[in-house]
Amino acid sequence: MIDYDGRKFRKAGGDADAIAVYRQEGDVVWAEFAGGEVRRGSITGAQRENGALHLGYTMVLATGEVICGHTVNTPEVAEDGRLRLREVWERYGPHAATGVSYLDEVS
Repeated sequence: MIDYDGRKFRKAGGDADAIAVYRQEGDVVWAEFAGGEVRRGSITGAQRENGALHLGYTMVLATGEVICGHTVNTPEVAEDGRLRLREVWERYGPHAATGVSYLDEVS
């Protein structure tokens, strides 16, 4: 299993100040984030044996809208040894959508 505790991630190509610091106890992983159009967000979920994260998330946008969904984040190792998480996500409700995005580990 990958130890995510204390690792920092930022959306690839996203706001440089929007960094999520991951925490972990056993297989439970969580983080909080903010920046750009997101006033506040949080994720919580569990790590599978292959290192993939199965997470639920909520965000409050600058507009006051609330976004909820889930994501499966699969780790990839970059050439420099840092992790890159491939997110396959789905949003629920009035903002329903699906997509793929990436989170890059930062120091």
